[in-house]
Amino acid sequence: MSAPRQLALALPHAESFAREDFLPGVCNKAALGLIERWPDWPDRALALVGPEGAGKSHLAAIWADIAGARRVSARALGETDLPAALATGALVIEDAAADVDERALFHLLNLMRQLEAHVLITARNLPTQWRIELPDLASRLRAVPVVELNAPDDGLLRAVMVKLFADRQLGVDESLIGYLATRIERSFAGARAAVEALDREALRQKRPVTRALAAETLKAGSA
Repeated sequence: MSAPRQLALALPHAESFAREDFLPGVCNKAALGLIERWPDWPDRALALVGPEGAGKSHLAAIWADIAGARRVSARALGETDLPAALATGALVIEDAAADVDERALFHLLNLMRQLEAHVLITARNLPTQWRIELPDLASRLRAVPVVELNAPDDGLLRAVMVKLFADRQLGVDESLIGYLATRIERSFAGARAAVEALDREALRQKRPVTRALAAETLKAGSA
């Protein structure tokens, strides 16, 4: 009879969203450039689109610091005092999707122009892919410029994993990073999942994060 698995206590860890901790690469060069060129944008609104873990929140935090922007979840848009949200002249709408309150978003985009404010919208999918029933809002969203975050190259993927481990105060060597880079899903979400799994197993087994532990964890995960 095998010994019962010990449950690991998941402790919160600080993830830095400072500009100096953002990892630039080919996949995010255009997005970072637009964020840092503000207010020299092609329009008052900008949609920042990319998969989970691609850096949307980090870029939004950088822009919020530059522009003095407030931040609101798209899910809370319908209950938000929109004039107050735009009081600083800049607003981040985070994680927008097809279920966004259409009338609230339409009102916000109109108010943005009236107040000569700027709005950054983060989303996983292009706004033109959302199922929007309000024709006027659909028209507004088609006019919003979009900048996309793409899949990371090998160098950036490795650097992201180093940062994710560092955010958890885990020092790792290059051999572990190289081992993971060739075996995980080549995405930011894949890197985050691998780091979380290794951190959890290291805590549960009271072992350091090593290549041997990575091999065991990945094998167990694929079983």
